[in-house]
Amino acid sequence: MSSLNKAMIIGRLGQDPDVRYTQSNTAVANLSVATSERYKDKQGEWKENTEWHRVVAWGRLAEICQEYLKKGSQVYIEGPIQTRKWEDKEGQTRYTTEIKALTMTMLDSKGESGGNVPPKPDNSQPVSSNVDLNEDFEDIDDDLPF
Repeated sequence: MSSLNKAMIIGRLGQDPDVRYTQSNTAVANLSVATSERYKDKQGEWKENTEWHRVVAWGRLAEICQEYLKKGSQVYIEGPIQTRKWEDKEGQTRYTTEIKALTMTMLDSKGESGGNVPPKPDNSQPVSSNVDLNEDFEDIDDDLPF
């Protein structure tokens, strides 16, 4: 039997996208997306649990994220979960787990985007990335884990 590695989240950005470029000039956007769950506890009181997700987008999708998303933007992200390994400045091996965005859909309604970001058109389609992720993955120009 085959396997499946696919995450689908709807959440809000905790900060503006952080976009950098690899040595081969491929854009890489790092997003921090919050998802929240509301539930009633045993006493019947409403509680909220927020989970933060690291998301990475590549190529044109990364550039679109930089251009149209900002802190607070609501997005739908779809893609596989991946764990990366790297060495920090002190030579320690570090790991991070993130969602590799292959599709991003802006979900803010008209007027919610705050002026800097154009509202989502009524006929909007998801934006997808068609970048060879293995080619540029090793070329990231920083020592940050995300």
